[in-house]
Amino acid sequence: MYQEPLRFLGITFIRSYGLLLAISFLLGVYLSARRAMKAGIDQNQVVDLAFIVLIAAVVGSRFFYVAYHLDEFSDNLLDIMNPFHSGYVGIAGLSMMGGVVLAVVSAALFFIVKRRNPWPVFDAMMPMFALGIGITRVGCFLNGCCFGLPTHSHLGVIFPPDSQAGYIFPGTPLIPTQLFEAAAGFVIFFLVLWSERFKKFSGHSFWLTLGLYGAWRFFIDFYRYYEDSMIIATIDGRHITRNQFLSAILVLSSIVGYIVMLYLRKRAAHGTCSQRS
Repeated sequence: MYQEPLRFLGITFIRSYGLLLAISFLLGVYLSARRAMKAGIDQNQVVDLAFIVLIAAVVGSRFFYVAYHLDEFSDNLLDIMNPFHSGYVGIAGLSMMGGVVLAVVSAALFFIVKRRNPWPVFDAMMPMFALGIGITRVGCFLNGCCFGLPTHSHLGVIFPPDSQAGYIFPGTPLIPTQLFEAAAGFVIFFLVLWSERFKKFSGHSFWLTLGLYGAWRFFIDFYRYYEDSMIIATIDGRHITRNQFLSAILVLSSIVGYIVMLYLRKRAAHGTCSQRS
C-alpha cells in the first residue's frame, strides 16, 4: 500500500486518500460543468453547488465518524477538527454515509433558497458522484482503511502493519472491499450514463445513481469490518450496521422519488394532450 505520496521533514502533507479525493472532486466538477453546458444549464450553479456539497460531505462524514468514536477524542476534543497531529496534515476518520446524507440535504436547501428547479443540475452532477466513489475507494485501498473481514479466499489482501487494517488484523488476509466498491462506482457511473438515452424526466440520473449506490452499499457492508458501535442488530449471524440502515433509506427514497416523478411527468403529458384535444 502507498499511503503517503508526499512526506517532508517527518510530516505527511498528502495522503493517497486525500489526493484521490481531490482528483475525483476536480474531475467531477469539470465533467459536471461540461454536461451542464450541453444541457443549457448555467455552469456557475454547478460550481457553486459543488463546493457546498464538498464542505457538507466533509462535515457530515466527520460528524458521523466522531458521533460513534467519542472515546477517541475524550482526552482532547480539539482533535475533532485539528488538522495537525500524529505527524501528518489532515483530518483522519471519516464516515462516508454521513457525508452523503448531509450533502443531499445541503444541495436541496441550496435550490430552495435559490428558488430554482434542482433536477436538471442534479442530473448533470449525480453520475460524477459514482465516478468519485470509484476513484476515492482506490485511495481507501492504498490507505488501508474501509477494509473487509478476514477471508481464506485467494482474493484476500494482507495490509501493512502501519495501516489501520494491518493494525487490527496483522498478517491476516482481508476482503478488499475498497476495490469492490471502486469497481461498483465505475459500473454505476457508466450504467447511469447509458440509461440516459431512455431518460423520460429530469431527476432520472439523480434517483437512479442514489438508488444503485444505496443498494450496493447495503450489500457490500455485509463483508466490511465495523466496530461494535456501528452495529445495530444481528440477524442469522450477519451484522446490520448504521450505514446499512442509511443505505436502505437511500434505496427506498430513490424508488419513491423515481416513481413519483415518473407519475408527475405522465400526468403532465396527459394534461397537455387533453388541452390540445
